[in-house]
Amino acid sequence: MLIKIIVIFLFILIIGSLGSALLGLLKAGDDSNRTVRALTYRIGLSIAAFIILMVGAKFGWIQPHGL
Repeated sequence: MLIKIIVIFLFILIIGSLGSALLGLLKAGDDSNRTVRALTYRIGLSIAAFIILMVGAKFGWIQPHGL
């Protein structure tokens, strides 16, 4: 159950980072380090979520339901 909470929290952070990048792009225009930094965080969080999901499936912490 803990790993599901961690994954949901990571998804919320990913969406928040994407929103931050959008706001940085709208406010600063072309010359914005805020946008680049937010998108870099989003990529890192997405990779972390993918790794956590793969490790969780490997060790049986997350059971696929075969939808």
